[in-house]
Amino acid sequence: MNEGLQSAQDGHLLRNMVLFARLLRVGDLDVTPVQMSDWLSALQHIQLADKREFRDASRAILVRRYRDLDWFESAFELFWQARDPEELSELEMGLMVQRHIDRRQRASATSVADGGSPSDEPPERIAAWSDQESLAKKDFAELDPGEIEAIKQLMAKMKWRLETRQTRRSKPARRGRRIDLRQTLRRSVARGGELAELRHRRPKEQRRPLVLLCDVSGSMEPYARLLLHFIYAISHSRSAALGLASVESFAFGTHLTRLTRDLRHRDVDRALSEAAQRIDDWGGGTRTGESLKEFNFTWSRRVLGRGAVVMLISDGWDRGNIELLGREMERLRRSCHRLIWLNPLLGSPSYEPLTRGMQAALPHIDDFLPVHNLNSLEQLGELLASLRGPRKAA
Repeated sequence: MNEGLQSAQDGHLLRNMVLFARLLRVGDLDVTPVQMSDWLSALQHIQLADKREFRDASRAILVRRYRDLDWFESAFELFWQARDPEELSELEMGLMVQRHIDRRQRASATSVADGGSPSDEPPERIAAWSDQESLAKKDFAELDPGEIEAIKQLMAKMKWRLETRQTRRSKPARRGRRIDLRQTLRRSVARGGELAELRHRRPKEQRRPLVLLCDVSGSMEPYARLLLHFIYAISHSRSAALGLASVESFAFGTHLTRLTRDLRHRDVDRALSEAAQRIDDWGGGTRTGESLKEFNFTWSRRVLGRGAVVMLISDGWDRGNIELLGREMERLRRSCHRLIWLNPLLGSPSYEPLTRGMQAALPHIDDFLPVHNLNSLEQLGELLASLRGPRKAA
């Protein structure tokens, strides 16, 4: 058994768990972030050096369908035999290449099909109100294709508004603390110099900008595609409801990718297709600290003006420099009006933010919220509309 699985203290256990989950996904055995969290908790109660005990615990949590048992056993034997970091790296590289080949094959098969893409097909039926209520509670990682299409339609109908801020400019008002001396004098001239009526001004109000940074690494894959639809919906809500001043969108895994221009297209399929093509580290590792550093030093001055609100979407599973993550989170917090972290794992009642990434980020977050189903998005909308300022220090 490799050293990372023998000891959680050498820092490799978390990395190897994520690597094994990716290996399982090659065989279409999807491992959700909630399962990853339960798996990590279960490993604290077994002997990691005992192959049989480790396999049984892993299989009980990660395998939900009988047809996946054969692939799980094959993947487990392959992974267990990796004995050094170099061999693990080769296994990971081979895995990434295989995933790339699989994607290209699926894309090619879709392009030559007479019926077009399955995603272009409308859902079989329009969900009734009771169906929508049940669907709104269902975790995004557990949706079937028909339910995903229904969720996309519901996302497109959601309205998003951010609270306003007062600007330095002002406008005429009937009442107010500030007297408009110019207009008052102009009115008095028309009345022969008599100050019969005082005119007032009040500050103009403007919607706050919104900046979204979405984790598209391997551990976020069960959620990432649907969350990109969420980002598209919130980006276009400003034209539908004039609720947002501006929206900037970024994706990150091992590095940062700006998606704002791609998501401006009116056609949602074209917008998301171009965005996905631009992201070259989709399903890879997570280096949040390095990505935030790139954002802070390259983009923050351009997009964080006028009291911007920042939403960072990630499960907190990180393989990068944790100290750098803490420093860049602190820097980001000082640059924005409010910093919100959305975590899909937070929807599980048993979830605890114990990963090193979340531990480094939590001291700098104003709001820590779930983003695992439609109900959680509605709660987020209510929060955005009622924001009044940054969190006060305890």
